[in-house]
Amino acid sequence: MSNKIGKTGLAFARVWHHVDLAEDTRTLGRLASQIAIALIGKHKPVAHSTQDLGDYVVVSNCKYLRVTGRKMEDKTYWYHTTKPGTGKAVPMEKVVKDYGYGEVLRRAVSRMLPKNKHRDSRLRRLKVFDGSENPYRQNLIAWADQKPLVEQRLKEFNERKRVREEYSKRMANRNTNL
Repeated sequence: MSNKIGKTGLAFARVWHHVDLAEDTRTLGRLASQIAIALIGKHKPVAHSTQDLGDYVVVSNCKYLRVTGRKMEDKTYWYHTTKPGTGKAVPMEKVVKDYGYGEVLRRAVSRMLPKNKHRDSRLRRLKVFDGSENPYRQNLIAWADQKPLVEQRLKEFNERKRVREEYSKRMANRNTNL
């Protein structure tokens, strides 16, 4: 895959990626690592550790999340208040029952992101839904790993923007002539 897109400005644009777990065969860890790469922006040719260049990722149908082995029963999430004796362990089953499969995916992605000041803003760009419906349908221009489609949609977007700007200029000139 080439690192040159043609215009560097396209590399700085935030793109909306969509991952549908009903059709995706990847397991939790493999999926979370790819989502983390998209949120960080490592897939872009201008990626740098000091800049937050990541994209938005919308994950739908989280109820079809795949885990291997007996992780639902055996995997535990630990937390504590830093005081002695306050450590608590919550099994994955209870997290799924209380918060849904989206929370399991969100925690996996969170732990794969670098522990720095960009972590919270990157996690806010991860949108997780248990069903197939989401309010970001109009923003989605990319499925996972579809770079040519992204470039085509960005060109269409820029063309529509240029047409709107020309129309606004004509209307402004028309109003000044009256």
